[in-house]
Amino acid sequence: MASESPDSIGLGLDEPPQPAKAQPYRVLARKYRPQSFDELIGQDAMVRTLGNAIQRDRLAHAFLLTGVRGVGKTSTARLIAKALNCIGPNGTGGPTIKPCGVCEPCVAIAEGRHIDVVEMDAASNTGVDDVREIIEAVRYAAVSARYKVYIIDEVHMLSKNAFNALLKTLEEPPAHVKFLFATTEVNKVPVTVLSRCQRFDLRRISAEQLAAHFAEVAKKEGVEVEPEALALIARAAEGSARDGLSILDQAIAHGAGGVTADQVRTMIGLSDRGAIRNLLGLLLSGDPPAALAVVKEQYDLGVEPAALLRGLLESVHGITRAKVGGAVDPAQSQEEREAYADWASRLSYALVHRLWQLLLKGLSEVQTAAMPLEAAEMALLRVIHASEMPDPGALMEKLATGETLPATSRAASPAKEEQGSMLKAPDTFAGLVDLLAHGGKPHLAQMLHDFVGVVRYDPPTLAYRPTKQLAADFARDLAASLKALTGTNWTVEASDGEAEPTLLEQEKKAADALRQSVLETPIVKAAFEAFPDAELADYTLKDTRSV
Repeated sequence: MASESPDSIGLGLDEPPQPAKAQPYRVLARKYRPQSFDELIGQDAMVRTLGNAIQRDRLAHAFLLTGVRGVGKTSTARLIAKALNCIGPNGTGGPTIKPCGVCEPCVAIAEGRHIDVVEMDAASNTGVDDVREIIEAVRYAAVSARYKVYIIDEVHMLSKNAFNALLKTLEEPPAHVKFLFATTEVNKVPVTVLSRCQRFDLRRISAEQLAAHFAEVAKKEGVEVEPEALALIARAAEGSARDGLSILDQAIAHGAGGVTADQVRTMIGLSDRGAIRNLLGLLLSGDPPAALAVVKEQYDLGVEPAALLRGLLESVHGITRAKVGGAVDPAQSQEEREAYADWASRLSYALVHRLWQLLLKGLSEVQTAAMPLEAAEMALLRVIHASEMPDPGALMEKLATGETLPATSRAASPAKEEQGSMLKAPDTFAGLVDLLAHGGKPHLAQMLHDFVGVVRYDPPTLAYRPTKQLAADFARDLAASLKALTGTNWTVEASDGEAEPTLLEQEKKAADALRQSVLETPIVKAAFEAFPDAELADYTLKDTRSV
């Protein structure tokens, strides 16, 4: 019988090769999970402590890792398991803070398949029976690893009975067992458990560190991401590397090859920063119709009212930081910084703080309101019309003098309230201090009174010599306040010239002179001679002369 060819028996040797099966996509948060302590971001203190403990063979039997979501609690637990069980590339190594990552224990732990490293989610295994299985298993030695490691995530979810069942084993576990607990709510973990663990509080990762990390990830992924976009993602992550990587993953898909700051703002629901600044300007200028129009426009574009209020709060915070000379926020554009600096030079601390409180209250109302848009509009109208309230300092002065308060007039805005009615510049420096004290600037008045000696006072010029170091923007704030009160541009500058004593020193000198004159009166001298231990208490010169 003739032999059959391969084709005749259906081996299919002439069929084209089949394409390789596509690998499933791994999200960035999993793909770039730390595989060594060197890759762990922002937890240097904990790594140093663990390294010293391993080097000196002072390893605790139980560790508690706590921190906000996404800072690396579970990843750190796995790294500790690696560090304890690593045997090195040649199989003879011991515990190390720098596991090799290539030996069988390291590879198996990284892949989640090591038989002696048991991970349990306490959120779905809350009962005492789940813990009892652990208690029974710890009696047996590890199968292939140096230590049997139990990683319990979200440990605060265990029931009270489960915690109680674990206590004895947790206090005196076998030498071959290590417990690693992770939780976001450490306050819910019983004190009896906390006292049996070595606790590590994982810090929030700074926005700068996150932005640098995301830049490296984007580079490895071959994606161009604008630095401002990275800063926005880092700020939105709120200290969580996992959250930030998830946002970056979404931004890359949204950008189709490149990521810009505008795309990130649109994607995560941030309103346009220019629109926010425009809205803030309308609030400060007192234009309700235009302000409501901007709110409606942003709402139609998909911006949530709460996000709008948060954007305004961020702007007010930016103005405040500009006033105190805070560090530059990398997420701010040059245009934003210039706008904040301009507002900071024109608005007082009192006004900025009032804006913050009003917007913060408005945000709280919007978040709980059945009609968020309407609540946001009412909150912003309240900000505009809050300027109709009289200035507290001026109100107290009028009440103290018995002056009749005028009917509340329509003020354009908090910024216009700041200007108030224009007053004549006082002829004396003491009068200038009184003007500030009664014009709603008590803090500046106190600083001038206590710590400033006059070198030259010739309105609208003030040259002074401070007796203590004042804030860097003291002269700028003082000039702006004087302009708001008098309507005149003032030149205010520090000087090294010869200065008069401060008003406080002058008052003390006058008080000492008055006291001395009282002590020198005959009747007071006679009283002290008769009663040597007597003390001069309250007095006036008029009283002593009438005796």
